[in-house]
Amino acid sequence: MPVKAKHHRKVEIEKKKARRAIPRAKLTRPQGNTAAVRKMLKKQAGKARVAKAAST
Repeated sequence: MPVKAKHHRKVEIEKKKARRAIPRAKLTRPQGNTAAVRKMLKKQAGKARVAKAAST
């Protein structure tokens, strides 16, 4: 089935909400304690360790 187009009023409401939202800095790393996030952080830490070892 084709995806139904958004109603024009809904689009306007989303734009208003986006304009009202407080600008926040993007997260520099994923937060949380889920298995997927822990695996990702472990991989990032490994890459950082290798990079540090290569630079010295």
